[in-house]
Amino acid sequence: MNMMKTAMLIAFMTALFMGIGLLLGGRGGMMIALVVALGMNVFSYWNADKLVLRMNNAREVDARTAPEFYALVERLAHNAGLPMPRVYLIQEDQPNAFATGRNPQNAAVAATTGLLARLTPDEVAGVMAHELAHVENRDTLIMTVTATLAGAISMLGNFAFFFGGNRDNNNPLGFIGVIVAMVVAPFAAMMVQMAISRTREYAADRRGAEISGSPMSLASALAKIAGAAHLTVNENAERNPAMAHMFIINPLNGQRMDSLFSTHPDTANRIAALQAMTDIGPRPGPSLARDARAPRAAINGQPGPWSRGADRRTPPSGKGPWG
Repeated sequence: MNMMKTAMLIAFMTALFMGIGLLLGGRGGMMIALVVALGMNVFSYWNADKLVLRMNNAREVDARTAPEFYALVERLAHNAGLPMPRVYLIQEDQPNAFATGRNPQNAAVAATTGLLARLTPDEVAGVMAHELAHVENRDTLIMTVTATLAGAISMLGNFAFFFGGNRDNNNPLGFIGVIVAMVVAPFAAMMVQMAISRTREYAADRRGAEISGSPMSLASALAKIAGAAHLTVNENAERNPAMAHMFIINPLNGQRMDSLFSTHPDTANRIAALQAMTDIGPRPGPSLARDARAPRAAINGQPGPWSRGADRRTPPSGKGPWG
């Protein structure tokens, strides 16, 4: 079903891309847009995950450079029955996380240093389990491709704004066509992003709670992240708003309402759904974040935010304890 939804979304985005080409350059513009869209779809499938990680300045870590965090993700992946994803850290004070990759065998999960500093181990486990749920549900491909194509459609809208006045008679709708290309098409792409993200976040919350075994740890994490996100500016996300829907909580400053223009469901509604799971009873699972086997060694000679005596409430400054 998810693969079918992915194909339908890519087809819709491609048709939208071609429609903009038609409005700006007639049939010739439409054919050029088709070729560009096909090329972008192929590129997105194979390389969009790398692009998203690079746009966020994510740094890959392993069992040597971030033993506690890496071991936590490893245990969660094992509990979910997934291959071990690549693990990344982002030097960013805003607490947040996302997953990317075209399939579970080529997946990556990333968390900000602010997330590790502000949340408890059980809360971090809930967040990363949520991201692994996106991997398991194969949401990562559709979310990554959507981010890439939506950005391209917005770029064409900007092109229409600056160069629409130089159009020739190939434009079938004249000035109205330029307005549609400039406003309607980017708006439609944005609405698709929002609809996809909002519906899939609830499913990832539920499955993530099952993987971690603690719905309320994830609920607590969502409350903390949402409370801090609107107070902390994520410069990378602000520069690239098309990828906002990939994060567990909207990283764009000031987006706090569950409105028509929100990329994420209202946090209170998500917490209520997780609370309902505790009333019914989630699938039994260990408190993975407190597994006795978890390494608690210092990283680069400095105690991590989960080590004894560390202040978990203080966001990292400079490079932080994670390097």
